[in-house]
Amino acid sequence: MRVFDETSAAGSRHETGAPQRGRAARAGVPTIPLPRASARAAARTARPARAATAVPAAASTGVAELLRGPVRPARVLMSVPAAVYIHIPNDRGGDVVGVLTNDAARLPLGCVLFRPSNGRPLVGVPAGAPAEVGGGRIVVGDLAVSAAAWWNPRPKLPSLRPALLPEGVRQLRNALYGEGVPHSAFTLPGLPVGPGGPLAALRGAVRRADLDAALRTATRLVGLGPGLTPAGDDVMAGTVAGLVLLGHPSAERFAAGVYALAAGRTTELSRALLRHAACGRVSGEYAAVLHALVGERPLAPAMAGLLATGATSGRAMALGLCTAIDLVDRTTRPR
Repeated sequence: MRVFDETSAAGSRHETGAPQRGRAARAGVPTIPLPRASARAAARTARPARAATAVPAAASTGVAELLRGPVRPARVLMSVPAAVYIHIPNDRGGDVVGVLTNDAARLPLGCVLFRPSNGRPLVGVPAGAPAEVGGGRIVVGDLAVSAAAWWNPRPKLPSLRPALLPEGVRQLRNALYGEGVPHSAFTLPGLPVGPGGPLAALRGAVRRADLDAALRTATRLVGLGPGLTPAGDDVMAGTVAGLVLLGHPSAERFAAGVYALAAGRTTELSRALLRHAACGRVSGEYAAVLHALVGERPLAPAMAGLLATGATSGRAMALGLCTAIDLVDRTTRPR
């Protein structure tokens, strides 16, 4: 079958106002009208259909303001079987929310569905596709997610400066570094190794109990590594959150310094997670380890859950937590 572009003819009109038929149509040849360029552009930027059926989720209170606020245009950052991440632009550079299945890492910016992933991308839309956030829900593709319950991503610990179980801290370090292995031997994929690398610099700052030197390592770690959340960011997010939640007096200054570095250096998702870390909002897996370290739950399954998160994220966050524990111990507690 021959295909004719009838758009120019279809767009013109006789003086009577009726659309003019194209030459091929007048000859009786079957035709397939091609879309106008403006129509194709409109399809790429069209607002999501508002008739999508609402799907309930347990939403983090860390994104409550976004969900309860006015409807705002957004765009998809990435869609995978267990999650879709959505960026909402604003005058601060933007926020990110995630729609997560219940077998994904429970990130502090997430709305967790009451079902597991099914092996296909959560929504059938590409990165850059339009979405909406606000008015009580998230609309992306044919998925409309509403908050049926809320969960708090900031763990409630026994006190503002909780005491950690020494045996629990020892077990965490052994699980992370390996028993009898020096901390200097620890590596993460995508990060430089050796005595001149950023992880070695971070360990050196901890040994010297030098919080400012630890903060300076952020200039080498933020944005370092592949993926939506580079490993260097995860180390810093784990450190920031640990300092905040363990009550270090300089936690706010440290967090502000790290977050200031993130603008233009890293991904939108990773920057959003650093902002949540600065408020003590963490993943459910990270929170479980903290609860275990204060004796509120078993440690072994909590550690296993955190270390299994992502390709490198869980190990990097655990390294950040250990870094925060050491900094709190060496820079604030009397000897």
